[in-house]
Amino acid sequence: MFMVHNLAMIKINIHEAKARLSEYLERVLEGEVVVLCRRNVPVAEIHPLPARRSRRRPIGVARGKLSVPPSFFAPLPEEVLKDFQGNTR
Repeated sequence: MFMVHNLAMIKINIHEAKARLSEYLERVLEGEVVVLCRRNVPVAEIHPLPARRSRRRPIGVARGKLSVPPSFFAPLPEEVLKDFQGNTR
């Protein structure tokens, strides 16, 4: 499944971006994407950052939904321990 985004995209050369940066940043804040080009070859893209959370993330939402099986605490097999220690077989 593919997601399609309808974003306006502006292509500008670096010299123009330097000259009118604040103008392009305003357009980015409105949701547009600015593609910076060097001699008409795209090299970077400026896009708006995701909005910051307005409230804190709740703690304990998944409480009681997860469990750790007793086998989790069992010792690891020797060959796995050797891999962690960097020993080759």
